[in-house]
Amino acid sequence: MVRTVLWLSLALAPVAFALEQFGAGDVTLFVVAAAALIPLAWLIGEATEHAAHHTGAGIGGFINATFGNAPELIIALFAVSHGLPEVVRGSLSGSVIGNLLLVLGFSLAFGGKGELDRTSSFVSLGLVASAILLFLVPAVPGWDGNPERHSLAVVSLPVSAVLLAVYVAVTWRALRRHRNLHVSDEPAEMAAWSLRLSLGVLAAATGVTAVVAEILVGSIETFADRAGLSDFFVAAVIVAIVGNAAEHGGAVIVAARGKIKLAAEIALASSAQVAVFLIPAVQILSWAVSPPLPLAFRPVELAALAGSTALVVVLLFRGRSSRARGLVLIGAYAAVAAGFALAGDR
Repeated sequence: MVRTVLWLSLALAPVAFALEQFGAGDVTLFVVAAAALIPLAWLIGEATEHAAHHTGAGIGGFINATFGNAPELIIALFAVSHGLPEVVRGSLSGSVIGNLLLVLGFSLAFGGKGELDRTSSFVSLGLVASAILLFLVPAVPGWDGNPERHSLAVVSLPVSAVLLAVYVAVTWRALRRHRNLHVSDEPAEMAAWSLRLSLGVLAAATGVTAVVAEILVGSIETFADRAGLSDFFVAAVIVAIVGNAAEHGGAVIVAARGKIKLAAEIALASSAQVAVFLIPAVQILSWAVSPPLPLAFRPVELAALAGSTALVVVLLFRGRSSRARGLVLIGAYAAVAAGFALAGDR
C-alpha cells in the first residue's frame, strides 16, 4: 500500500514544475515541491540499492554513499548558490538531529523491547561527537563578526577534508554491512531490476530531484515569511525532515516488523553519514558553486547536536531498546524544534 502511494506520488514532480511555469505562488510551490521530494528520495534509495545488488559490496557501497543523500546534497548546493548559507547549515544540522532523535525515537517506539548492536551504535555516535568537536574550529570564530566571511570558509576546508578521511576509514565496512542487511530483507525485489534499469532510474530521479529542489529553495524565504517562521526553522525542521523522509519511513517500517536492531542501525548510521560525509562534501563542493560555505554553525545548533548525542548515549548505554526510550527521544526532538523556532534567524 505504502509503495503504491509512493509510486503515485511521483506525479507531484511534474505538477510542481507546471505550477512554477504557470506562476503559482511561492507558498504553493514550497508545499508541492516538498511533497514531491519525498517519493523522489524513496526512488533514489530504491535505485541505489538495486544497483548495489548487482555491482557488489565495494562499488555498491560507493554508489549508495554517493547517491543515498542526493536530495539533501542537491537542496544544500542550490541553497548555497541562492545565497542562503543559514538554510544550508540548518538543514544539515537538522538532518543529524532528526536521525538521532526523531527517526531513532519512532523506531524504538514502534519496535519496543529488544537488543541493539551496541558496538555499531557507539561507533556511529562517536563519529557524530567527533564531527561536533571539529565543527567548533570554524564555528567559534563565527560567533563574533560576520559568520559568512571568506576566512571561515578557508578554515572549514581542512576540517571537511579530515571528516571525509574519517568517514572513508571508519564507516566503509559499517555502511557496506548496513546496506547488505537492508538488501537481504527483500531478495526477490532486489533481483527484479537490472543494473541498466537501476542506473537509468537513478540518473532520471536525481535529475528530477535537482529541478524540484531548485523550486523548493527558490520559494523557501517567501514560505517562511508567510507562515511566520524563520528561514532557519523551516530549514532545520521542515526541509530536514523532507530530505530524509523516505529513509525515515523505512527505518520505522523495519522496526515495526520487529527488526529493531536494523532500524536503530539505519537511524544512527544515517546521522553519522550526514555528519562526517554529507556536511563536509557540501562544504567542499560549495567552492565550485560559489560562494564557499563556512561551517559556522550557531551555538543553538551545536548545543542541540551535542545534547542529542549525549541523550542517545545515555539511553542506549546498555544496548537495549524500549518504547519508553523512544518516547523520550521524540519528546526531546519536539523540545529541540521548539528551541529552533524561538531562536529565529541569526
